[in-house]
Amino acid sequence: MTILFFILITGIIVWNLDIVIRAYRNVQNGTFSMQRLRYDIASFNIGQKSPFTPIDKKTSEKDGMIQLFVPEGEFLMGKEGEPDEDSPMHTVYLDAYWMDQTEISNAMYAKCVADNACTLPTIRLNKYYGNWIYRNHPVVYVSWYQAVEYCTWASRRLPTEAEFEKAARGTEKYKYPWGNDAPNPRLANYSESLIDETVSVYRYQLGASPYGALNMVGNVREWVADWYSDTYYQETTLINPMGPETGFERSMRSGAYDAGANEILVTWRYKHEPQSAGLSRGFRCAESGE
Repeated sequence: MTILFFILITGIIVWNLDIVIRAYRNVQNGTFSMQRLRYDIASFNIGQKSPFTPIDKKTSEKDGMIQLFVPEGEFLMGKEGEPDEDSPMHTVYLDAYWMDQTEISNAMYAKCVADNACTLPTIRLNKYYGNWIYRNHPVVYVSWYQAVEYCTWASRRLPTEAEFEKAARGTEKYKYPWGNDAPNPRLANYSESLIDETVSVYRYQLGASPYGALNMVGNVREWVADWYSDTYYQETTLINPMGPETGFERSMRSGAYDAGANEILVTWRYKHEPQSAGLSRGFRCAESGE
């Protein structure tokens, strides 16, 4: 058993050289520890799988993305608390839709660039894009407009805030995709995982949402379709909300690898100027149900 486990670990590391590079970099700057390495390997959830089974799924012909079905119906959106918070809990009805299982990876985004349908992500300081080692890491340094370009090319669209939250928490009042248990390095890539950068979009199977979506919290913040408003939850329609008609900043969800446990709640909201691209900003797409 020990030999088989060693072979398995070796195979994972060879196919995922980002672990080796991260460990080497930590040795060079004096921050290496076995705990850091164990947390990195823990993200693979070896021998374990998500307790949730997707209701239905299909594969996009355009980019190979697995799309997960989210049925129509009501869910509780927002967080319990004082009514003057920016996201008070309320009941929302959504039509059926499909949500991408993962964040869009560098390899997927490169297909859109090759088709001349997407512009390159910001390359300066971007050590991930175009590097085989990071092919399965989420594409970053993309603006909201570039995310829209990609989803349009893929015959999909950006999800709304409501769609993102339902796909992340399901119809229960979950704080995290996996339930109400506090996060740990086997469930998500956040500050206490000690990785300090993105990882493959396919990791953290144990942290999957009730519909099977991965990394709905942690790894990178994700652009969604809506304009951001502090008061929109109090003003919004309760049926297929689309966000404010105008605004200055676009909403983001998820929280990234550098966020704390309280900043990767499924209800946590972020915002940024749509033309801005950053190191911890990525996205996934959605598609309206048939």
